[in-house]
Amino acid sequence: MKRKSTKKNTRTKKDEQAKRIKYIFIFSVLLIFLVYLFAVIINHVISGGKNNVKATVNDENIGIIQDYIEPNEYSRPQKKLKKVNGVVVHYTANPGSDAEANRDYFNNLQYENAGKDRPVYASSHYVIGLKGQIVQCIPLNEIAYASNSRNDDTISIECCHEDNTGRFNDATYDSLVKLVAALCDEYNLKKDDIIRHYDVTGKDCPRYYVKHEKKWNKFKDDVFMYMKDGKSD
Repeated sequence: MKRKSTKKNTRTKKDEQAKRIKYIFIFSVLLIFLVYLFAVIINHVISGGKNNVKATVNDENIGIIQDYIEPNEYSRPQKKLKKVNGVVVHYTANPGSDAEANRDYFNNLQYENAGKDRPVYASSHYVIGLKGQIVQCIPLNEIAYASNSRNDDTISIECCHEDNTGRFNDATYDSLVKLVAALCDEYNLKKDDIIRHYDVTGKDCPRYYVKHEKKWNKFKDDVFMYMKDGKSD
């Protein structure tokens, strides 16, 4: 009888040990999950939710004019922009044209492309005019057809210019600095996250800042100086 009791006790101890190991494993997994969940919540609180892509950026110093183009397959496909990893600066390559005209061009592609074998796909989130006016053509939580392989994770800005050099006048430049600063602040972007269309495809865009690398670097410095001091150079 004693042998049976010993075997039974041994089996009981093994069962209890197995249960303890099982409970420890479950507790460890649960603890890891809770730590991960806590870290996600803390990160969200610290970042102020800035990873979320909003429809627009509100800044009283900018004065954005919202004039969204009509949804269509050629310029506003309404595909969601789920993340913002950068801002891409362009020039219109249409000297003397203003923001409203370029916005209308994007909007009218749905009609101009009718019947064409090779339709044009083009748009931009913003167009900055010759007087510094900022026209928003597409909500920031949608993609624009502007930056090729970077359409899915960037916000695009087209800038008007007075002549073939592509140089932005002071009003356009100042508005561009303020807008890019607001976007960098909203999405926690760094200086290297501000890029040219040229940096994506090698295209001569924005022309003046492709041909004048030092001016481009100064522009990025001006953006972060504005973020710090609230003043454009």
